[in-house]
Amino acid sequence: MNALEPRSSQLDGWTFWELDSVASTNLFAARLPAWSAVRADTQSAGRGRFDRKWVSDRGGLWLSAVVPTRAASLRFLPLLAGLAVCDVARQLGADHVRLRWPNDVMVLDRKLAGVLFDHFKPGLAVIGIGLNVSNHPAIEDASLKNQAVRLADILPSPVACEALTTPLLGRLRALVESWNLGETGLLLSRVNALWDRPRRVELELNGVSRAGWFAGVDEDGKLLLSDDLGVSASYNPEQVLQLIETHE
Repeated sequence: MNALEPRSSQLDGWTFWELDSVASTNLFAARLPAWSAVRADTQSAGRGRFDRKWVSDRGGLWLSAVVPTRAASLRFLPLLAGLAVCDVARQLGADHVRLRWPNDVMVLDRKLAGVLFDHFKPGLAVIGIGLNVSNHPAIEDASLKNQAVRLADILPSPVACEALTTPLLGRLRALVESWNLGETGLLLSRVNALWDRPRRVELELNGVSRAGWFAGVDEDGKLLLSDDLGVSASYNPEQVLQLIETHE
């Protein structure tokens, strides 16, 4: 088979596709059935929330997974993917790994991974995970200097993208299956333990800003914000263009 052609195999219950390069692993995965996964060495059109550019250079893990879902869990799925990344990173020896709502995995104040959720077909969701491993995002985009961190920077020994794929997909499947079975409480508490709270934040909405204390998420994945008077409000990811951690 030509090395440039997609290669498929079975990987611990997943139909697994490998590509040298692709525009977007999420878009490739859009046509696949449940429990399919796609990994590419590079993406030419990697994207984040609101179609922001995501640098996807060689040496990073660019992975998309197709999972079955119940309608009530759609906004929570990116959080489960973030939890899966945190679990695997900690098992490898990473410290200070946390979540930043709604779709980032951080090490202290630098970004380790991002999650992109797409809902192309009823009953199916595509969860894209971009994880910095040994790639060089700041070389591709100078604005990422001192903003991004890689597993190569924080682990005691190097790890290959191939070695990360199986444990990450296994963890993600276990979490999604638990959520789809309605095991909400435990998963919600595990996610809410990863925010490194309390944390002062500012939300940029559509022409409006809100400030307050981040108070975790509810079972729909909505951000809970408490103002200085103790009044709470909730916001879904589509409402929030940007979350800024103010460190007050």
